[in-house]
Amino acid sequence: MATDEYSIIAARLRIDTVLAGNFSMNLKEAPQPIRRVLFFCIVAMALMMMAIDSTIVATALHALQHDLNASINWAAWTMTAYSFGFVLMLPVTGKLSEQYGRRRVFLWSVSAFTIASLLCGLANNIYVLVFLRALQAAGGAGFTPSATGLIIDYFGDVRDRAVSLFGSIFPIGALIGPIFGGLFVTYWSWRGIFFVNVPIGLASILLARRFIPADPIVRRPDTSRPGLDCPGMALLGVGLFAAMLAVSILGESGISPWSVSFVACVVVAAVALWLFARHIHRTASPFIDPMLIHGPNFGVVNGVNVIYGGMRAGIVALLPLYASSRYGIGALASGTLLVAQGVATIALSLIAALALRRTGHRLPVYVGGTVMGIGVALLAAHPMGGFSAYTWLAGAAFLIGAGGGGLNPATRNAGLQLAPQSSSTLASIRTMSLQVGQITTVSVVTAILTRVSNPSHTQALLYVLSALIFVAALALVGRIPEHKGAW
Repeated sequence: MATDEYSIIAARLRIDTVLAGNFSMNLKEAPQPIRRVLFFCIVAMALMMMAIDSTIVATALHALQHDLNASINWAAWTMTAYSFGFVLMLPVTGKLSEQYGRRRVFLWSVSAFTIASLLCGLANNIYVLVFLRALQAAGGAGFTPSATGLIIDYFGDVRDRAVSLFGSIFPIGALIGPIFGGLFVTYWSWRGIFFVNVPIGLASILLARRFIPADPIVRRPDTSRPGLDCPGMALLGVGLFAAMLAVSILGESGISPWSVSFVACVVVAAVALWLFARHIHRTASPFIDPMLIHGPNFGVVNGVNVIYGGMRAGIVALLPLYASSRYGIGALASGTLLVAQGVATIALSLIAALALRRTGHRLPVYVGGTVMGIGVALLAAHPMGGFSAYTWLAGAAFLIGAGGGGLNPATRNAGLQLAPQSSSTLASIRTMSLQVGQITTVSVVTAILTRVSNPSHTQALLYVLSALIFVAALALVGRIPEHKGAW
């Protein structure tokens, strides 16, 4: 990036003197060397709790429907509300982490998540549970931004590797979530999937207070600090909620794309999101700086995360459905296909994290994107070479996971190294990009599948289209800011 472009970004982000909302920071000398391994384990424990909770509820939908006398649509809203609260609060918590301190927001987030989890387990009404799930997600949304900022602040010349290791935490949580959920629902109650967070959350809070250093002292200058951008938050919230409601309506039987309710939600979502984009470009202190969304180099990194991160997650989430509808593979066996993908993601994330300083950012994305495209294309192909359908799909899922794991550390670090001072906000935008890509992929594919006579054949064609998108997106990789070594 040219020097003048860095100057523009520095000015927009107020990196020099007003990054934290017109505050001046009096940074003390680090009191004592921190215990990095213990520090990382505390942060990882909270991230793991959040990752498990993103998948564990799926195993309890039937039990929720039965025990709370709810329709399947309202039971599913326990997952939709979590996604909504999570996506909406990500940029907010990123901003709060930079204004009020990473450790403080981390403790607030874990506390809110733990309390909401306890209340979710005690809920006796589906509507109350949906509301509490949104609150739970609002707490969980603060984990990644604050944790990333803490790592950036305290891990010095190994922060790139520590941040890269985050990529192995989320697939582990996604893998064991359904297993824990199945055990709780089978041998105890659906309430256990929420109660299990309470002791983990309490342990995270106590350990964080003891071993994570306090935030630097912040002194208020003469000028007052700008408040939260409430209009921007409201516009984004309305836009996201209307979009997710439109998806939910379209999933109902008998609803067409031209139904009044669906069209109305789409119009509200489009108008609100357009107003949000207009607002953040015109307000003095937006809660998401537009430069971090589409500015030089930031835009291409976010686009790559949407495609190779979010879209891949959506494709993988629909794999069990594809295995059962096309090949008649049972629910348990089709679910284990995700294990092959998860194991590959974890293993390649670790390898790529260790090699990142030598490979730089572009090579892993080129290789990982190509391998992912091949894996998705193989999903659509009929098994060859005498392989069974299960083995063929497991191999394809392994390639998808390997490609995603291989490029994950590079895409995570590519944005952070551009503006480490804004690490919390950048981490929230990256996670939001992944969520948007996943939600969009799942929504579009399921909407199409509900309206065709041969869903399995159509899903195979959609996998071919996805593979072509992965290949075409390789053209963006050359625009990713390259960097080798520590940053």
